[in-house]
Amino acid sequence: MSDLPTDTVKFQPQPSLQGWFIWSLAALSFGYAFFHRVAPSVMVSDLMGEFAIGGAMLGTLSALYFYPYVLLQIPLGALLEQFGTRLLLGCALLLTAVGTFLFGAADIIELAYFGRVLIGIGSSVAFLGALALASRWFPASRAAFLAGLAMFFAMSCGTLAQAPLALLVDQIGWRACMTALGFIGIGLCLIVFSFVRNAPSPGQTKTPPGKSWQIVWQGVSSAIILPDVWKIAIVAACLSGPMLALGGLWGTPYLMESYGLERPNAAFLMSFILLGWAVGAPISGMVSDHLGWRKIVLVCASLGVVFGLAMLIFFPQLPLWLLVCVITLIGFSGGGMAATYALVQEIMPSHLGAASTGIVNSMTVASGALLQPVVGILLDIMWDGNISAGVRLYDAGDYRLAFLCILGSAVIGLIAALSLSEVPLVKLKK
Repeated sequence: MSDLPTDTVKFQPQPSLQGWFIWSLAALSFGYAFFHRVAPSVMVSDLMGEFAIGGAMLGTLSALYFYPYVLLQIPLGALLEQFGTRLLLGCALLLTAVGTFLFGAADIIELAYFGRVLIGIGSSVAFLGALALASRWFPASRAAFLAGLAMFFAMSCGTLAQAPLALLVDQIGWRACMTALGFIGIGLCLIVFSFVRNAPSPGQTKTPPGKSWQIVWQGVSSAIILPDVWKIAIVAACLSGPMLALGGLWGTPYLMESYGLERPNAAFLMSFILLGWAVGAPISGMVSDHLGWRKIVLVCASLGVVFGLAMLIFFPQLPLWLLVCVITLIGFSGGGMAATYALVQEIMPSHLGAASTGIVNSMTVASGALLQPVVGILLDIMWDGNISAGVRLYDAGDYRLAFLCILGSAVIGLIAALSLSEVPLVKLKK
């Protein structure tokens, strides 16, 4: 997404060392945001025991990150244009840090809810900020690749929120971990304010006061009624949903119960869903840029996710090496959604590009907001009353039945991918 509507950008900047450095800070901020997104997956028993809650409330606690994130994606286009990426991203990181401190200090569930909401609000800026800086500092031909590379940053940081964070939680506790994360956020905030520049030339960021709001809301009202936007958004959501539901919350406790693994080991195995995504996102972006076709990439990605989920659910005792392959396949295939950002920019009229990208990005995050609590609700429905140390225990079979809703969403995504218009896209200039 660009800070300016596509039809007002009349320059094609060439990559520079400064541009790469500035963009990398935004991508690293997205990694920090994504770390928060998946961190609850290694704190399931700690949070359930600390706040005396079940799966439904835990799913809600985790998903509260996503609700404000989703709602802010479309207006952020206007905010980024009006105030610039540097200011918004720096303030967002500060807000994320405040929410992290609050979450770590919460002694009642309502305060934890509020802290998680603040984290979600602060985290909402980073990815669109990275796309905005990419549009200012790089030529359009790098769009899909940079979107995928930003996801690589995110997934790489997300892997740190699996086994390494699980080990740290076991050593010092989840509250101390959250406090440390808060200080990291403050450090990133200071770095962003010190080094990020919105564009190579200051004049490129100037827009008439109020014009951006008029443009974005006109764009939203026009884009929101277009079927093609929603087809792409559904594909993106159904590719990202399994990673957010499994890697973000429920995958680690499932592996602990089904395979009898300790938390750090289960988290390590589940981190392969993020590693797969980290590799798959930039590769899918490069492949789709090279081919000039997006549909074939998205159909193959959707097929991969459906197959991987079916293996995970219907074959409950896979050899560990094959389990790793299946988890990696789900992540690698899900990373194919990076092509949706380029596709929506290419098939939409230029004045609808920003709004359409916001809708697609909102849906990718909304999938996690929906699936995480739904899985928790299903687990509570099937719960047999077994409790250990104040924490509800769910059977491996209950997890697999609950995961059928994730598989169902992936099938919907495959159908939507197949329905995309099979039109060869004009190859971007290298």
